[in-house]
Amino acid sequence: MNSVAADLLRRINACQATVGVIGLGYVGLPLAHALHGGGLRVLGFDIDQSKIDAIAAGRHYLAHLGSELVTTLRDSARFEGTTDFGRLGEADVIIICVPTPLGKHSEPDISYIIQTATAIGKTLRSGQLVILESTTYPRTTRDDMMPAILATAAARGSTLKLGEHVFGAFSPEREDPGRKTHSTSTIPKLVGGLDANSTELACAVYRKGVTTVVPVSSAEVAESAKLLENIFRSVNIAMVNEMKIVLDAMGIDVWEVVRAASTKPFGYMPFFPGPGLGGHCIPIDPFYLTWKAREYGLSTRFIELAGEINTSMPHYVIDRAVRALNEHGKPMKGSKILIVGLAYKADIDDVRESPSFELIELCRHHGAHVDYFDPLVPATWAGRKHDLKMSSVAFDATTIAAYDCVLISTAHSSIDYALLAQHAKLVIDTRDAMRPHEQVLGARLVRA
Repeated sequence: MNSVAADLLRRINACQATVGVIGLGYVGLPLAHALHGGGLRVLGFDIDQSKIDAIAAGRHYLAHLGSELVTTLRDSARFEGTTDFGRLGEADVIIICVPTPLGKHSEPDISYIIQTATAIGKTLRSGQLVILESTTYPRTTRDDMMPAILATAAARGSTLKLGEHVFGAFSPEREDPGRKTHSTSTIPKLVGGLDANSTELACAVYRKGVTTVVPVSSAEVAESAKLLENIFRSVNIAMVNEMKIVLDAMGIDVWEVVRAASTKPFGYMPFFPGPGLGGHCIPIDPFYLTWKAREYGLSTRFIELAGEINTSMPHYVIDRAVRALNEHGKPMKGSKILIVGLAYKADIDDVRESPSFELIELCRHHGAHVDYFDPLVPATWAGRKHDLKMSSVAFDATTIAAYDCVLISTAHSSIDYALLAQHAKLVIDTRDAMRPHEQVLGARLVRA
């Protein structure tokens, strides 16, 4: 280890290093809190001033994290939030937690990474470590991020070299909003550097806030491991979604089948069907690998098939709703539909990539009047794909009874399903939420 790396390692181990976390969202904010808890000084960067203001006021904007996290950062002299990216030079370690969405043709969009890399390059100095956490395709850290940083630095006369003066690594985020059994500090952290010094430095940083740090041989291994984790889930969810369609045609309850198979103590892991995929990883990450594979003249037929099945599920659900309404003497056109649950999964307020948005738009396409109820999402806001301009309606006997069909897309635990069973004319249940009330509902319950 050369003198530059050795000095940075010493500073990290002595909690004298400053860590800059770029992107104070679902990944960056809990990471900043974990590293701060390990004794490091943390500078939080975000382009959204409202997030900086919320932290300064001690007001949480990610409800599932709780208010204690924000107040701890606000009250500490070792944390500061800012929108001034000119201060990146103050950070000894810079961790990038920015979005990596898909373009309109399902191609990877790493523009946020490149924009951030360019900002880092403007203030790059000797003795800095840059870590990418944003999910992406293999070799992004080596071939895209670091060259963008160094090229920007070179444009202002810098002669800094990777592995000698500055260092780079990839460590995939593994956040699962709303999960109570694990946290940023307890989820093992994979770390792969662009060279041996970078790996050692990045591991030292994460050990300040994470209980278990797992070094791997390269950034490419770490990037690929993240994709494998989410492709594994995508493929298995697609399989059970396809099973649902087949078993439904046979009059067999897929939910009971999954529970029955789960009694096997080995060689099986339960996955559950739903109205489509949501969240920041599973609907997106597989396409990063399929896109990169084409550069090598390869196709990823298995992964792409899973993607096709999962993205088709909202259409299946609406087709099922159309049939159910017909059986009750109502066409979809002109019907009043209530979508229950806007978040992409239960008991959180995260709506990223939520299939509920597509369900709403498909209902409208069929000529239905659509409202939604979500106790955690009082109103929608403009996103990359959707700008519904809707607000959550009331959830009471009179309101429920006014709809021709209630479609459960997200099964929040706080929802009064007994009330729903008592007053709904028809329930399309995509989450098996109404099983305790199926006798009350009878023919008014349709699983989809």
